[in-house]
Amino acid sequence: MTVLETKSLPKHVAIIMDGNGRWARKKGRPRVFGHKSGASRVREVVEAAGNAGIRYLTLYAFSEENWRRPKDEISALFTLLTNYLRQEATKLHENNVKLSAIGNRHKLPAECQRLLLDAEELTRDNDGMTLILALSYSSRSDITAAFQRLAQMVAAGTIGPEQVTEATIEGLLSTADIPEPDLLIRTSGEKRVSNFLLWELAYTELYFTETLWPDFDSG
Repeated sequence: MTVLETKSLPKHVAIIMDGNGRWARKKGRPRVFGHKSGASRVREVVEAAGNAGIRYLTLYAFSEENWRRPKDEISALFTLLTNYLRQEATKLHENNVKLSAIGNRHKLPAECQRLLLDAEELTRDNDGMTLILALSYSSRSDITAAFQRLAQMVAAGTIGPEQVTEATIEGLLSTADIPEPDLLIRTSGEKRVSNFLLWELAYTELYFTETLWPDFDSG
């Protein structure tokens, strides 16, 4: 029985999609081959989550730390993202899925930024599942930026230090309009959260599976 077959489904599922490189290496293929297979799995999981009635699905697609990878691998990853946005935006819209993104999107290639904005605008008014892509995302950076804005508000006298609450901080995060995840899934056997939604995961159930992402069966 897989996670998505449970009777009481979570409202928000977050996934760290890990293991593409190891999957490719096991098959004697380059890492890019694993990323391509992983991209195909994204399509299937998004569809399965929407059909199951999950309201929010957040995918850790590219971390801030991923910029340290070889340039050719980064280029291949963004080619896959570009192709995904070109091919899937209309399908997402037809299925009433709203697309959103969190992270330092200004670092993404210009074409990715444009296609992402176009997809977000196309799906803006959809009220089915919300698909959130974490791109060039770092939870520590997000929290730091929130505290910088908070410090500016305090300095400007907009809010007093004694008025700062957890809700104040949450409202300044990039995930302010998204409910906290009920379930975090990480594939590949790694048992860590890797700078992903650190604030938001405070009460989240964690599920780690040895399955590599390209083999992850959503249902």
